[in-house]
Amino acid sequence: MKKVTLLTGTAAILTALSVPAFAQSEISTGADAVGVTAVDDRITDIEDDVSDNFERDLDADRFGPASRRQGLFGTMSLSYAGRTGNTENQDLAIAGRINYNEGQFAQSVGLSIEFGEDDNGDKDQEEVNAIYDAQYYFNDQFYAFALGRISSDGLVDGEANSASDSPDDVADELSDLRRDAFLGFGPGYRIINTEQTTWRVQGGIGVRYTQTGQQYLDDDSDTEMGYIASSRVYHRVNDNVFITNDTDYLGSDDADDVISNEFGVNFKVSDQLATRISYTTEYQENREIRTDNSLGVAVVYGF
Repeated sequence: MKKVTLLTGTAAILTALSVPAFAQSEISTGADAVGVTAVDDRITDIEDDVSDNFERDLDADRFGPASRRQGLFGTMSLSYAGRTGNTENQDLAIAGRINYNEGQFAQSVGLSIEFGEDDNGDKDQEEVNAIYDAQYYFNDQFYAFALGRISSDGLVDGEANSASDSPDDVADELSDLRRDAFLGFGPGYRIINTEQTTWRVQGGIGVRYTQTGQQYLDDDSDTEMGYIASSRVYHRVNDNVFITNDTDYLGSDDADDVISNEFGVNFKVSDQLATRISYTTEYQENREIRTDNSLGVAVVYGF
C-alpha cells in the first residue's frame, strides 16, 4: 500500500504542540498561586483543539490498515478532585481507550465515566459513555465496518431537581434522554485510492435505543431502525495544499434525519505556518431553522 507524507512542516508543528497531558506541571515556582498555571493550561487546551482539527482532516483511515499499529494497546486516565472549606464537593472522571489490530481487522473500545457533587453534596453529574469502532478489510478497496455507542445520564429521572425548577426545566427533564444507544454495521468501499486522491463511502443499517425521563418514569423506551451513510473525500492539490469533504447522514423511522457536511482546505504557508479553513453545514429535519452553517479557521505557527 502506498503512503504519502503530507505537510511535513505542519506535522512537525503539531508534534511540538502535542505534549502528553501527564507531562504538564507548574510552569514555574509560584505559578499556581498567582493563576499563571491555569492560563497556561487553557493555552494548551486551545493548542490541542487546533491540532485535533488538522489531524481529523489527515484521516487515519484514508489508506486502510497498512500503517496501523498491530497488537493490543491503549490508554487509561483518572482524575479526582475533592474540595472542602468554602465549598465542599467532589468530581471524578475516568477515561480509557483500548485498540486491538491484527492484520486486516482493526477495532477499538472507548469509555468515559464522570461523576460530580455540588456544594450541598448532591449529585450534579452522573454520565457514562462507551463507543465501539471496527473495520475488517477484505482487500485494499472493500471493507466492512461496525459502529456502536451508548450514553447514560443518571440525573435524568423525569423528576424536578429542586422546588425552584421552572415549568420549562421540568419539561426538559421529561424530554431529555436518560439513555441513548446506537449500533450499526455495513459495507464500505474505496472508489478512489491513490496517493493524490482518495474517496471512500460506506453505508449500513443500525438499531437505536432511547429512553427519555418520561419513559423512565413509565418504565418504557423506544427501539427503532436507523440508517447511516458516510462519504470521505481527500485530494492533494500539491505538496502544500490538500482539501477534504466529509459527509454524513443519519436517519431513522421516527427520529429526525440529520445530514452534515464539512468542507476543509488545509495549506502550508511556510515551514512554520499552516492554516485550515472549514465550512460546516448541518441539516436537521423538522426543526424551525433546519440548516446551521459555521465557518472555522485554524492556524498553527511554530518558530
